[in-house]
Amino acid sequence: MKKYKHLVYLFAVLAILLSNIMCATVAYHYCALELGGQYAGYSAPANIAFLLCIPYGIGIIICVILACFFNKKH
Repeated sequence: MKKYKHLVYLFAVLAILLSNIMCATVAYHYCALELGGQYAGYSAPANIAFLLCIPYGIGIIICVILACFFNKKH
């Protein structure tokens, strides 16, 4: 069925898009925390930015699972 084929592509593209957004977000927050720690006196270390990988990773895993599910249905 064509509907499942489109859903496979949709969730695969969404997983790739989420991974790219995750990389950009984590890199931005890491740099912001690193510079803030040096010049503005932030107390949190820059490594805290890597905690943003958790919600993005969950979203990516859900999209991959849905893409695999719809691929089997196809």
